[in-house]
Amino acid sequence: MTLSGFLDICLPRVESALDHWLPPDTIAPVNLHQAMRYASLGGGKRVRPALVYATGAALGTPQPQLDGIACAVELIHAYSLIHDDLPAMDNDDLRRGKPTCHKAFDEATAILAGDAMQALAFHILVQDPALNVDAGARLTMVAKLAHAAGSRGMAGGQAMDLANENRDITLTELEDMHIHKTGALIRACVQLGSLAAPGLTVAQAEHLDHYAKCVGLAFQIRDDILDVEGNTQTLGKTAGADQKLRKATYPSLLGMTRAKEMAQELHAQALEHLETFDAAADTLRWLADYIIMRES
Repeated sequence: MTLSGFLDICLPRVESALDHWLPPDTIAPVNLHQAMRYASLGGGKRVRPALVYATGAALGTPQPQLDGIACAVELIHAYSLIHDDLPAMDNDDLRRGKPTCHKAFDEATAILAGDAMQALAFHILVQDPALNVDAGARLTMVAKLAHAAGSRGMAGGQAMDLANENRDITLTELEDMHIHKTGALIRACVQLGSLAAPGLTVAQAEHLDHYAKCVGLAFQIRDDILDVEGNTQTLGKTAGADQKLRKATYPSLLGMTRAKEMAQELHAQALEHLETFDAAADTLRWLADYIIMRES
């Protein structure tokens, strides 16, 4: 199997799970439910759900047991994009090749849609009947996702990002910001996928967690590179937005050549942490390749 073949199998699964768990847009409040579905369905790379399924593949967990987890992490990601795009934050008009949620609806509806999607993610982890783990494992999943999404994770990283606009920061500060803003949720995808596996060893969990840390930071460096080298049509969002807001990025601090080298170094480290796994972990290896080679 190739990465493309793997994605052809697992991504329709998460799309179906999202469609199942999101409220129908025919029931009240209709406008809110329409906004939730608009922001969640039919778009995006689905890298985070793919990491959940790939972790499961490495550990022998059947995909139906992972659908709810994949859906939950994608809802958290999609909600964060809604809020990041708001005028009070990054003030973006385009996301996933279409108008941002607050442009397609309005700011109040977009905020509420994000709030509701975040709550729904935790509801799924608690209620999903296909998730064949005990109550303790579910509670740990909820705690790890909450940590990744909160002030010590994604929300905190966004706060750092806003505070760092129009000011010079160090490479250490930039890395700390992105470990929170981007890396925390990517790390949670692998952690939650691991927790769904019976018989997971401490060594396996540690190697997978280190892999996730490396690919999470590599993902952000590639994002920074694409903001400079990509175009709006390919990216599906406004190219050059970081430069316009005078945000510190890896290319701006290190130069483009060194930023690309750093992404390659992180990629190599990620693969090193998979050396103890057999061919069942190839999907994780392919995702690491994709993350530093992607064009959108």
